[in-house]
Amino acid sequence: MTDPRTRAAKMTDLVVTAVGPIRLVELNRPEQLNAMSDELHTGLASVWDDLAADPEARVIVLTGRGRAFSAGGNLDTMTRVQRDGAFRQRQVDEARGIITGLVRCPLPVVAAVNGPAVGLGCSLALLSDLVLIADDAHVADPHVRVGLVAGDGGAYVLPLLVGLTRAKELLFLGDRVSAEDAVRLGIANRAVPRDKLMDEAMDLAGRLAALPAQALRETKRAVNRHLEQALDTVMEPALLAERETMHAPDHIAAVERIIAARGRR
Repeated sequence: MTDPRTRAAKMTDLVVTAVGPIRLVELNRPEQLNAMSDELHTGLASVWDDLAADPEARVIVLTGRGRAFSAGGNLDTMTRVQRDGAFRQRQVDEARGIITGLVRCPLPVVAAVNGPAVGLGCSLALLSDLVLIADDAHVADPHVRVGLVAGDGGAYVLPLLVGLTRAKELLFLGDRVSAEDAVRLGIANRAVPRDKLMDEAMDLAGRLAALPAQALRETKRAVNRHLEQALDTVMEPALLAERETMHAPDHIAAVERIIAARGRR
């Protein structure tokens, strides 16, 4: 039988390490603040099923290497998506795989948010089962500010976590949410000093791994039925709406402004 970690192990942008029954999944583009590459985006669409098929795995810890959890999308991809319809559709299909794979993965997922979690990075944290956040980190979903619909997570998970009115505020404005506010709003379970984050995440994962596996997995499945209902009704319209804004004039102009601003630095 092929080791289900083989595919992820061949990647460099997504690193999976076995630590006893825990699988440490690390976004590995630290110089780019773990913004998505083609490889990383594709890997995140498949890794959850790979790990679910690992008979020795009991818990997943998800984090980013370096000083960021994930900055989300990258400008090269955004520019290509604007002009390449087939690539645009592939991005949407992979986004669907990332979301459903993470939600439906039977293993509990602990997010260790070690730095900024923005856009898709924010969604990865929000869709995890338990979230520890470094006390100097923040989360934000600025899709609308760059002319996009928040189709890859925020539109359906944030209302469940913070309520409809507050979710609209966070999605419409895209403001940063500090670690303290993330805990207060129910986005994160607790804030942890940065230098203790991974130790606490691994300790928490160890506690989960020691629990009766079937009971834990079926409890996750039962609780996530609330989220599944949101996926059933909101995910496809949101993803399709995001696809349409990926090549809309407002988004193209926003990306051009960002590129121009970076070029002046």
